[in-house]
Amino acid sequence: MKIGVLAVQGAFIEHITVLRDLGAECVELRQKKDVLQDLDGLVLPGGESTVQGKLLRDLDMFSPLKDMIENGTPVLATCAGLILLAAKISNDAKIYFATMPMTVRRNAYGRQLGSFHAEAELSGMGKIPMTFIRAPYIESVEDGVDVLAQVDGKIVAARYKNQLALSFHPELDESRKIHKYFIKMCNDNK
Repeated sequence: MKIGVLAVQGAFIEHITVLRDLGAECVELRQKKDVLQDLDGLVLPGGESTVQGKLLRDLDMFSPLKDMIENGTPVLATCAGLILLAAKISNDAKIYFATMPMTVRRNAYGRQLGSFHAEAELSGMGKIPMTFIRAPYIESVEDGVDVLAQVDGKIVAARYKNQLALSFHPELDESRKIHKYFIKMCNDNK
């Protein structure tokens, strides 16, 4: 199992550590040739979505990554990664991959000081810890998108076909349920 982790900016090393601990081979995606490998899955980590979007275009990685997602490669997108997938961002005119039919609000919980920790039920996984750092949330979803978790009435996790999008950072918590679920998505896609 070989998983590509976008490594141009953000919290990618934490995902790599967790996935390697679970037995996956990880490849840091830093330039176009890295994306063109045969990959079983893709991680779009947290960080700054505007910076990531710009770098993806500057490094000519945008189109091959979008093609991978549209062609069914399983994706785990956290925080900024969720923003990259969104078809609409309610408080920003920029749109990135637009592969997941949902509307997202950037920095919905405020600045860094608005960061928080919660525990909530995630469909099929039970109660899990959730760390939110300058997090977005999902305002609405279209038909076909499964809402997996809510915190205080806000959607914080959803799945659409091969795309698993989270507002929070599972790589920063002790639970490995989400990464195990993602590895299963990758295995099921083979």
